[in-house]
Amino acid sequence: MNIFQLLFICGIYNLLLTVFHISFWKVFKWNETLDKGSKANKYVIQIMNIQLIYLFLFMSIVYLFLPNELLNSILGYWIMFGYAGFWILRFIQQFIFLKIKGKFVIGLTLLFFIGSVVHLLPILL
Repeated sequence: MNIFQLLFICGIYNLLLTVFHISFWKVFKWNETLDKGSKANKYVIQIMNIQLIYLFLFMSIVYLFLPNELLNSILGYWIMFGYAGFWILRFIQQFIFLKIKGKFVIGLTLLFFIGSVVHLLPILL
């Protein structure tokens, strides 16, 4: 597998996370469950999710359509390094905030581990 294929996989990974986050309202029944908390929490959670959707879609476009720019500039490497850090931190937070029990949480933890590795490989190669 060459580095351009890895960047393509990063782009697809982020595109899939975009779709997954778009489904949060339905998957987590936010119309019902978020009403049980404070209004501030309800709106902050939804705003943060929309911002993540934007970030994942944006990074998907960068990885899919600007691989040369990522690989051939210092800025590109810093972007890849910073975004790999995003996924590494997300993986670590699984252990801090969630009990690793149940298929869904184990699946997410594995997904974030894969995301960490996939986003680190282009930097290390």
